[in-house]
Amino acid sequence: MTRHLLDIDDLSPAELKRILELSEISKSYQAMDGMGVAMVFEKPSARTRNATEMAAVQVGAHPVYITGAEIGFGVRETVEDVTRTLCGYYDVIAARVMSHTTLERMCAVSSVPVINLLSDRAHPMQALADVLTLNQEFESLDRIVVAYVGDANNVARSLAKAATKLGMTMRVASPAGYSFAEGDLADVELYDDPVEAVTDAHCVYTDVWTSMGQEAETEQRRLDFTEFQVNGALMEHTADNAIFLHCLPANRGEEVTDEVIDSAASRVWQQAENRMHAARGVLLWMFGEDNAGNGAGNGPVLANRPGSDSGLKQ
Repeated sequence: MTRHLLDIDDLSPAELKRILELSEISKSYQAMDGMGVAMVFEKPSARTRNATEMAAVQVGAHPVYITGAEIGFGVRETVEDVTRTLCGYYDVIAARVMSHTTLERMCAVSSVPVINLLSDRAHPMQALADVLTLNQEFESLDRIVVAYVGDANNVARSLAKAATKLGMTMRVASPAGYSFAEGDLADVELYDDPVEAVTDAHCVYTDVWTSMGQEAETEQRRLDFTEFQVNGALMEHTADNAIFLHCLPANRGEEVTDEVIDSAASRVWQQAENRMHAARGVLLWMFGEDNAGNGAGNGPVLANRPGSDSGLKQ
């Protein structure tokens, strides 16, 4: 069966750890020599495009950037027709889309792996970079407390899944109306007080208060999130040597202050670079990690040509 990566729960804990291992290896393994990567972007992005494109090049593939206007999901062609066409040219489709349903429709007909580069529901590639950064920072992750402060959005959802899979404690502090539903994510601790959430935490994470597509809510969100800014006073409640993460871009002076994002505790630039390394790890895991020099062959053997079995990973 063709494997797809739509969110972190498409990976077992062992597979997640293996991707992190592969993310740290040399850039010189040409596991995808001669293969093509379709990069479909309904939403623009600086980090996602550059990270994915360079990761593909580093494993020997040829990435092609395709804008939403060029394919016109639901306007020029159906999602299914676009997907079937791309499968004839490429060995993997990596897509940054407006709706998670688009990815599910792609997977239902795709004969090549589909990777979620962002949807309204999940951002697994960001989460992989996040836990890679945490893995580089701490000797062991099983006692690490991650406190996410802000909107319980797609970034927070995928991060929570990755953190708990690796044994970390995940706390999410959000204003009323912006949190996860109770019981939505197992093992995630929900707070309405950011100070309580970050107390003795090893990592504080935040994201913008208003994401793309929510611009009409900007002023209301600024009012609702006023007490949820990550600033120097909030960071004083964390554990010693706690770090700060942000998926970027940051609205300085809103969800985070300059004193935090530019501080010695900040790992945001390392985290941003890790977007590329994590993407490389995913591609190596999908396309013959034997070529990565370990000889283990633990990655999925993919029938990634037209005619192979397809469908969502069960």
